[in-house]
Amino acid sequence: MRPAAAPTAPGQESVWDYPRPPRVEPVDVRVTVTLGGTTIASTRDVLRVLETSHPPVYYIPIEEFAPGTVVPALGSSFCEFKGTARYYDLLSGATIAERAGWEYPSPAPGFEVLTGRIAVYAGRVDACTVDGELVVPQPGGFYGGWITSNIVGPFKGGPGSSGW
Repeated sequence: MRPAAAPTAPGQESVWDYPRPPRVEPVDVRVTVTLGGTTIASTRDVLRVLETSHPPVYYIPIEEFAPGTVVPALGSSFCEFKGTARYYDLLSGATIAERAGWEYPSPAPGFEVLTGRIAVYAGRVDACTVDGELVVPQPGGFYGGWITSNIVGPFKGGPGSSGW
């Protein structure tokens, strides 16, 4: 059963207003990823994917990550909309965040703009920010949305949400 959307305040977005299938859009924000006490990515070249019941997932060009910080990892997963994802470990000094990033090397039609871009699980690195605001990871361990103060749920991923 679909839960009731939380009320929004001015300037907020409800994930229940996001589309299904998802939409990709450019956003004019600075996104950072910090690991091992070092910022390994900082860019304004950002796309976000919006999907019903999910906080936005931010995609950063792979070349925006510091050299040597993105290493292919084992495994893949499949999204009915975007296609097959491959995973990456993120590295910073002695710190390794296993399978903390993913990309769609050959995205499904309509999502080709994601080619060459990586999304990051905020809960597997030290910190991720959007325009300086520390994000909260989407609940659960599978989805990679980033929750900021302008996004309201409830959010898919936590206990009892698998049928949403």
